[in-house]
Amino acid sequence: MAVLSERIRSEITALLPKYPRKQAVTLPALHLVHDEMRYVSSEAIVEIAEMLDLHPSEVQDTMTFYAFFKDREPDKLGTDRVWVCRGLACMLRGAYELIEHCEHKLNVHCGERTADGKITLEFAECIGACDGAPAVLLNDVHVMDVTHDKADALFGELQAK
Repeated sequence: MAVLSERIRSEITALLPKYPRKQAVTLPALHLVHDEMRYVSSEAIVEIAEMLDLHPSEVQDTMTFYAFFKDREPDKLGTDRVWVCRGLACMLRGAYELIEHCEHKLNVHCGERTADGKITLEFAECIGACDGAPAVLLNDVHVMDVTHDKADALFGELQAK
């Protein structure tokens, strides 16, 4: 039984002419699947591999290279995902202290979700927002120059939703 919807299959197929080789569609395909399902199952990996004429291990390799993709059920993730960047620029401007603050404020460790199920706190190696270090990625949105107070306000907004 197929796990990928017809819409996702057609979107992946539509990407093929835009790239020089099918393998190049791996990352966009993973994003499409992850956006719809909020995770990428092993069954989805097999289906993507079949569509792109790849071995499932090649798709798995791409997926595991990027910490963004999750392979666990969405009910184990919070409604919102917050990544604190710990890349070099962010680290030099207080990312480790910010991570500790966030863990304390939310009463979780990175990789866990809050007791109310609303927020999953994670760290990222780099989110490409060095000019706004320390930075946070809230779902798909960059939040720049994050202070402890700014993080507290962000979490307050998310928990009030």
